[in-house]
Amino acid sequence: MIDIGLSKMALIGVVALIVVGPEKLPRVARTVGTLLGKAQRYVADVKSEVNRSMELDELRKMKDSVEGAARDVEQSIQTSASDLERDLQEASDTANATNAYLGGGEANVVPAYRHPGKNWRLKRGATPQWYKVRSGVRTKAQSGAARVARFRPKQFR
Repeated sequence: MIDIGLSKMALIGVVALIVVGPEKLPRVARTVGTLLGKAQRYVADVKSEVNRSMELDELRKMKDSVEGAARDVEQSIQTSASDLERDLQEASDTANATNAYLGGGEANVVPAYRHPGKNWRLKRGATPQWYKVRSGVRTKAQSGAARVARFRPKQFR
């Protein structure tokens, strides 16, 4: 770097005073100051851009490593799932062969899952029906119009 001390600065100031003159020296000093400020801001912007690009490269490397790890985990899960499926299939085949050998006839068939078909309007609990009737718990869902028609006085029917 350039080593500028106090004596060199004073020498530059004296030469500038002689060359430029005392009338124009303040304007020239302001211009030089603004130019130096712009140069410093430009250098700071370049440094920040270089830092951003370095951080971006680091993030890309980190992203690649995380994606690689995720791929490895996914692959290991898939292999373990396929091994488990194969083991279950072998166990099922063995159970069916054993059942057929023992003369069990048809293998034990597990019924398919059937959704219970819950109606959220009805209160379903472990409460007995006689208690619900006695305490007045509504067990059948009715629309508003049906309820009005049900409780309408007979003279207005």
